Amino acid sequence: MKHKPFFPFSSIKKIILLISLFPLVLSAQPKIYTLDDAINQALLKNKGITISQLNVSKAGASVSEAFGYALPSLDWSGGFSHFLKKPKTPFPDFGALLTNATYSILFDENVIPRDESKYVPVESKLQSFAPANNYNTDFTLTQTLFSSAVFEGIGASKIYYNLSKAELNNTVSKTVLDVQKAFYGVLLSKAVLEIAQASFNNAQDNFNNVQSLYNQGMVSEFDKLQAEVQLENIRPYVLQMENTLINAKNGLKILLGEDLNQEIEVFGEIVFKPYENLDEQALVDEALQNNFDITSLDLKKQVDEAFIQLDISEYWPSIAAFGNYSFAGASENWDFQNYSSFTVGVNFRMNLWQGNRTKNAVQQSTITYQQTEQQLLLLKEAVSSEVKQEIRELKRVQSLVDVQRRTVELAEKAYHIATIRYSEGAGSQLELQNTDLDLRNAKLNLTQSMHSYLVTKHKLEQLLGRTNPDYLAIANPEEN
Repeated sequence: MKHKPFFPFSSIKKIILLISLFPLVLSAQPKIYTLDDAINQALLKNKGITISQLNVSKAGASVSEAFGYALPSLDWSGGFSHFLKKPKTPFPDFGALLTNATYSILFDENVIPRDESKYVPVESKLQSFAPANNYNTDFTLTQTLFSSAVFEGIGASKIYYNLSKAELNNTVSKTVLDVQKAFYGVLLSKAVLEIAQASFNNAQDNFNNVQSLYNQGMVSEFDKLQAEVQLENIRPYVLQMENTLINAKNGLKILLGEDLNQEIEVFGEIVFKPYENLDEQALVDEALQNNFDITSLDLKKQVDEAFIQLDISEYWPSIAAFGNYSFAGASENWDFQNYSSFTVGVNFRMNLWQGNRTKNAVQQSTITYQQTEQQLLLLKEAVSSEVKQEIRELKRVQSLVDVQRRTVELAEKAYHIATIRYSEGAGSQLELQNTDLDLRNAKLNLTQSMHSYLVTKHKLEQLLGRTNPDYLAIANPEEN
């Protein structure tokens, strides 16, 4: 007797299918972001920040390189050579010279009678004096004693390192602002969609009521058609707002480094909180002191000034001490005769004239410094103007929000009254439509104004250099 399996085969296949689809179900779940979550992720994945971080590392390496020129340097060199065919040079015949010298002594000492015929003609012959095998090795130690270029280079590299860190902070600050604007853009799109959906629901409820009244013979067909037209007029607007929300989310995804196919949701609300202190002069002074663009350009000016001094340093002498140890040997048949030497000394070098290259280099670096100086003045004027502009905008929107809140309250009350009047037969369809439109527009205007206030507030804080230090620390882990 065969036993039936506990699970039917078809059930097993269903279970396997569900298990295989489980990762897809998980991936379909939307990621939920708060504003802090969104900013933190953007700071970790933003390519602009990554590039700035690499620039900081590069600048740090340049500082170490600059210090290296002030430290001792030790060089080693060596070589071996073997003549496959030794070089020869014309040289007088040594045998003839020796014979003639011997006869000269004998003649001069009267040992033998002088006989000029004894002398042998001296001719040049190709002869080689180089050993077949040669080797050498050298160790040279050099220490800079004085070099204005080295010392100025160290100072310039330190300033450039500080500049790269300031530019990183600037990139972080602007990335934070971009995420804030995109995040609140999503919240605004959601709010507008909710308002549009609520208006559509009101129109739907109104149409249902009119349809019921029409069936009872209490309203005309014209009223029913008006209610239906109102409903259908709102439907495209709802679809438009749905697309706007999708586009807003996609823009945020790009900043977060998310896949565009990944569903996301944002958690937060557009909250209106008035600015406590809008003292124009105090805020302008704060921006001129702490603005990231100004800080970066000011450090750029310091770098340009350091390069002027670096070019001027070419006029100054350089002094270095050195020591050299040399070991070498030579042989004809691999029986080397070795010898060594040790030398110490001081080198002195000074630029007397190089075709005015140093003069022209100093002139170019000075002009670059002057250009940066003018750019800094223009930037300060622009930042001051922008701060004042954002302050005026905050004050305007702040006053507008107070008025629009009251307008929403009045519009809600008017719509409620119109609904009751129409249901009792005292009001018209047009009256109901108009009050609904007024309510929708009032809520929309209030939401947009609150969004504008938040974005303007964050823009002002970015201009003031008030980026959260915790956000800066995420991109600057070495500072922790």
